[in-house]
Amino acid sequence: MDLLDYAFMQRALLAAVLVGITAPAIGIYLVQRRQALMGDGIGHVALTGVGLGFLLNASPVWMATAVAIAGSILMELIRWFGRTRGEIALAMLFYGGMAAGVMLTSLSETGTTANLTTYLFGSITTVAPEDIPVICALAVFVLLVTIGLRRQLFAVSQDEEFARVTGLPVRALNLLVAITAAVTVTVAMRVVGLLLVSALMVIPVAASQQVTRSFAMTFAMSIAIGVTVTLSGTVTSYYVNVPSGATIVLMAIGLFIALTALATPLARKRARQTAAAEERCTLEVPDVHV
Repeated sequence: MDLLDYAFMQRALLAAVLVGITAPAIGIYLVQRRQALMGDGIGHVALTGVGLGFLLNASPVWMATAVAIAGSILMELIRWFGRTRGEIALAMLFYGGMAAGVMLTSLSETGTTANLTTYLFGSITTVAPEDIPVICALAVFVLLVTIGLRRQLFAVSQDEEFARVTGLPVRALNLLVAITAAVTVTVAMRVVGLLLVSALMVIPVAASQQVTRSFAMTFAMSIAIGVTVTLSGTVTSYYVNVPSGATIVLMAIGLFIALTALATPLARKRARQTAAAEERCTLEVPDVHV
């Protein structure tokens, strides 16, 4: 393949694989917690870090990571203590993060609207050599958390009250999920973009849930779907000359539709088989009269 002859495509494909693994790995817990749009909010906040990186001539990836982690912690605190005004505070945090990112970029000497657009929607040509070690290190952290603590995170995501009764540190685990989601956003912003990364966290998980029944199978299939769409989307964007982030998300949506269409008749067939089995059991059990 001629695209492998170019160094920037080698970096883009490596980043695509890491994004395809990490985004669904943390996304499955966000879906279980009914916080599917959390990645979108973190992406808005991380834009402030990108603008700050441009303004201070620092690495936008590291600055975005720091700001996204701070924003995710603040989001969890608002969720714990915000009560009725929590949604308003979160909305101001999201929109304020985006506005601050645009303002800081405009005040910097190195940042331009074109540079900001690549972070918002992704671009395969923007993965620099110095970004690869950062992305790899952040991806390793995400995998250590999502795989190493999968039992604890699953328990908290399913039922916080039950997890608290069993002695799990619920608030600490919730905070860890938020921080891991923030790290995942910064890992994916080069390939998918800050505004589209939430889709890659959610859609592969939703697609795999159509055909799987257990958490382990859903986890594995979500990662497989994530890697498939990120690699195929990156390659397609190279040959067709279209934005990588939009291509990846549209491919993920197409795969979700295909799996849903496949799963619907299978679900009906399983329902008929279950009903038939229950009917046979009812007929086989003799009536007992006292």
